[in-house]
Amino acid sequence: MKKNMSNADKMVRILVAIVIAALYFSNVITGVLGIVLLVLGGIFVLTSFISFCPIYALFGWSTCKTK
Repeated sequence: MKKNMSNADKMVRILVAIVIAALYFSNVITGVLGIVLLVLGGIFVLTSFISFCPIYALFGWSTCKTK
């Protein structure tokens, strides 16, 4: 897998995942919506750690700087 995410993109995804988790565990978002958002936050964290987003690859996008 070729990296296609910049550091800024990774940090935004991690921050969004943290906010989602905080809202879920403080019972602001609950039910099916809460679980779906929690899974989405987990996917954001996973893609941030591996620096690869399959959706970016599908559309040919990249936020990495070209070397």
